[in-house]
Amino acid sequence: MYTDFDRCVRAVRSKDARFDGWFYTAVLTTRIYCRPSCPAVPPKDRNMTFYPSAAAAQQAGFRACKRCRPDASPGSPQWNERADLVARAMRLIGDGTVDREGVTGLAARLGYSTRQIERQLLAELGAGPLALARAQRAQTARVLVETSELPMTDVAFAAGFSSIRTFNETVREVFALTPSELRDRAARAPRSAAPGTLTLRLPFRRPLCPDNLFGHLVATAVPGVEEWRDGAYRRTLRLPYGRGTVALSPRADHIDCRLALSDLRDLAGAINRCRGLLDLDADPEAVDELLAADEALAPLVAEAPGRRVPRTVDPEEFAVRAVLGQQVSTAAARTLAARLVTAHGEPVDDPLGGGLTHLFPSPEALSALAPESLAMPTGRRTTVLRLVRALADGELSLGVGSDWARAEARLAELPGVGPWTTGIIAMRALGDPDAFVPTDLGVRYGAAARGLPATPAALTRHAAAWRPWRAYAVQYLWAAQPHPINDMPED
Repeated sequence: MYTDFDRCVRAVRSKDARFDGWFYTAVLTTRIYCRPSCPAVPPKDRNMTFYPSAAAAQQAGFRACKRCRPDASPGSPQWNERADLVARAMRLIGDGTVDREGVTGLAARLGYSTRQIERQLLAELGAGPLALARAQRAQTARVLVETSELPMTDVAFAAGFSSIRTFNETVREVFALTPSELRDRAARAPRSAAPGTLTLRLPFRRPLCPDNLFGHLVATAVPGVEEWRDGAYRRTLRLPYGRGTVALSPRADHIDCRLALSDLRDLAGAINRCRGLLDLDADPEAVDELLAADEALAPLVAEAPGRRVPRTVDPEEFAVRAVLGQQVSTAAARTLAARLVTAHGEPVDDPLGGGLTHLFPSPEALSALAPESLAMPTGRRTTVLRLVRALADGELSLGVGSDWARAEARLAELPGVGPWTTGIIAMRALGDPDAFVPTDLGVRYGAAARGLPATPAALTRHAAAWRPWRAYAVQYLWAAQPHPINDMPED
């Protein structure tokens, strides 16, 4: 969009928050870059230029606006809507792959040369993987500086910088403030209530309907791994450098996020996973506009616009849970998963003294178990073991940088994994916005209630008009019938 000068100018003049994250406005006279909705008086048209990423604006010598904080805007919805090389690379960079493994590690995960990745990212985003990772490190550093009392040395290395000097120079270049000045400006802001806990705000594009998000997560929560407590969805996290817990609470204009991490180098990845869990980078107006064009869905969209797809922080965990949930009730699936966690999960301490006790067992741990140690029917046990072995051996990749089509094809090849399981994993673990589960009973009942075809084949044909947002249509169809997954949990 940033190449359409007139359209960008109109968005800036109207302070349209829908375009935050889609592009960035750079002001040639002040050398500042902003989000489109910046509350400051818009500059003259001739003094504006536009960039597709914060990293590109930073590379061009612009610093972040202190008023609108463009680095904290919602991410571009494109990276969760697409499955091409650039989108997969952006998801991996957001998860911290470049910081942990370098550009060569990013290339290895994507199966392309570093030169090809550099070329495509530069063409679309105006910045290469190193610059994009640098922009993310700067934002992570800002969060740590403003929300913690950590010494600046610890902040620098936790944010992924290789030296204090690089940390200081980057912060000054991006924010036009030293790290100490950033902390002084934030001194009056509320601090975390518990020692070792970071509190931050996760922005989103409006509208957002939190009911089905939190209702679904809590209705299907695995005891010991997830819980609803004091108005927050809480769960344990398995992260590249360690473990953690998160509490997520819906607010009118943001999600309140409280993180406790064993290693602060996981901060950027943990934030990225929490945003993915709640689908916060979606473009709800684009989704709802298309779905509301169907007379059967229009009343559901009008009643609760902005439904998101509840996803996951751990694709491998969700895949196992999807197999456990085959052809059983939600309560039965929770019971099976809870038994697995109690028997084979990794114990953790809950920093807030709640009910979080375990990490969900990893594919590596489950694949090493003797089959008879898994307390479940023989057929399901066989399917679970084949799934976790494929995940542990690398034959199946469900991570943020995975190729959706390849992953779905490989899932479909596993004995015992049918269309429903493949579809639900594609929708919630892979994040495919067009994943569809026409055989799901809730979808069929919801379709019948709205006068839509109830047979899978006929419903699939009708749903062609909902592409590429069929996963969101599923959320509205589920809402057509009363069920706990559609209701905000009660304290």
